[in-house]
Amino acid sequence: MTDLSEAQSARAAGDSWDITESVGATALGVAASRAAETAQPDPLIRDEYAYLLVSAAGPAWTQLASNDPVWLGDDTEARRIHEMARSYQAVRTHYFDDYFAAAARDGIRQVVILAAGLDSRAFRLDWPADTVVFEIDQPKVLHYKTATLDAHGALAKARHVPVGIDLREDWPAALIDAGFDPGQPTAWLAEGLLPYLPGDAQDRLFELVGTHSAPGSHIAVEAFNMDPQRYTPERRAARRSRGAHLRDQLDLDIDVDSLMYTSDDRADAGEWLAAHGWQVEAVPSIDEMARLGRPADEAELAELGMDSVLLRARLDGESR
Repeated sequence: MTDLSEAQSARAAGDSWDITESVGATALGVAASRAAETAQPDPLIRDEYAYLLVSAAGPAWTQLASNDPVWLGDDTEARRIHEMARSYQAVRTHYFDDYFAAAARDGIRQVVILAAGLDSRAFRLDWPADTVVFEIDQPKVLHYKTATLDAHGALAKARHVPVGIDLREDWPAALIDAGFDPGQPTAWLAEGLLPYLPGDAQDRLFELVGTHSAPGSHIAVEAFNMDPQRYTPERRAARRSRGAHLRDQLDLDIDVDSLMYTSDDRADAGEWLAAHGWQVEAVPSIDEMARLGRPADEAELAELGMDSVLLRARLDGESR
């Protein structure tokens, strides 16, 4: 098995991946957290498709998605971190589910999920009639998801349109070819995406979203603290040691640090959007976790890279 930490970065220009490779594996890990949360006695969110999508990738992933992480054994610290990660994923999912519900109440019927991964909202949320949900991601990732859901007879609750293209390519053209109408207000989502883009690519992504957003459009973003000081070799090694159970018990090696762009300067997402005509509301993830009854230790949340800012914004006038 390739040890992704052996290189400074596992990313390269134009790289691509299947669901169990590179950034694709992070989508499995996130969906596994949603599956584990769904199986809890009193879950914050329900994603009945998450377990199907994760287990189709193999037995190790199936164990990761289980509601009882027996593979952690008696390691109380590992179990506590695992639970906190599950809670974080549940809280962010809840936040963005609520965002889409609010956008629907505002009359938006066109949705674009950027780097959709194993997002199943087109299938599990109750969308108003005539809603269309476009999902953009690597072709292999979208094929895996749609094939798995089709095999289980899953039916979308909106018109579901996968758009297989890399976000570093001309995705707006592919989106329009798939039926997207830039003249209609759109609800955009960038969840778990920005760290996997260089800073200039993040700016370009937001520019293209703005160019293709009619007045009344919404966007929601998960913005991470990408300060290079938190990605020193010492801190990376400490985080990697915390993931030893994944390698030792499940034979999975997910080194997220090696997949992210951490050494470049990038704009603060909320500040960038506000400067370009969007009306922004933001909440630190730790505050949202506390509000929803999932409090976390601030220092530990930061060390694990989950001290994000969850934000939503509305474009009231022309984009600029």
